Amino acid sequence: MSGVAADIPEGVTDDGFLGSRLKILQPAKGYRAGLDAVLLAASVPARSGERVLEAGAGVGVASLCLATRVSGLDVAGLEVQPELVALAERNIERNGLSGRVSIVEGDIGHPVRDLAAAGFEPNSWHHVFANPPFHDPAASPAPPDAGKAQAHHLTLGSDLDDWVRFCCVMAKPRGTVTFIHRADALANLLGAMTGHLGGIEVFPLWPSSGKSASRIIVRGQRDSKAALIIRPGLVLHGPDGRFTERAETLLREGAGLPLDLPA
Repeated sequence: MSGVAADIPEGVTDDGFLGSRLKILQPAKGYRAGLDAVLLAASVPARSGERVLEAGAGVGVASLCLATRVSGLDVAGLEVQPELVALAERNIERNGLSGRVSIVEGDIGHPVRDLAAAGFEPNSWHHVFANPPFHDPAASPAPPDAGKAQAHHLTLGSDLDDWVRFCCVMAKPRGTVTFIHRADALANLLGAMTGHLGGIEVFPLWPSSGKSASRIIVRGQRDSKAALIIRPGLVLHGPDGRFTERAETLLREGAGLPLDLPA
């Protein structure tokens, strides 16, 4: 890792990801990237030479994890909050990935022609992935921190259908679209994907054996007619509360997460 900045802005923490192979600046308060971003990045089936787009990139954790795992990728991200974009730019530089990862300010709600003019052409990305906002503000109050609210809550004109539609429009024919979301949002997510994606795979993330899934990874493919498959998923913690061996390889070593492997 090269070019790690010595000065850390006030209100920002310097956190390690992938066993501290990545050093990430992110706000001390508000929305903070963690487990979900790493697991999402691990599940994207990208290969060297492909172009990958992240919608709602935040400070760049998932994009940087993916670029670290797969060499030769061209990874781009869109993020609506300018303060997070500024941190993402620093994170890209300080982790030596300036030539392969870029994150710019942009809104998935903008017209596609405007995004195309900025270099985000539709139907041109091998893989698109996102960690959409989790909460409906009509069902739960927004957190007091504005940044956290924007990251966690769906907003008018930017609901789950919009996120799915945007990702599908940006993906190439036969390209993949991958999401991580709350397990109880599966019905809404599948409804939004209907008519856009086929070959859908649902991959539960179990906190521990015998507990209900808390998160799901859902991936589909444009132009596929294959049937939906529910995969065995991944158990994150063992009886002792520690991460399972497989989870450790993802979180600490940056391994990939093929969805078709047994639990």
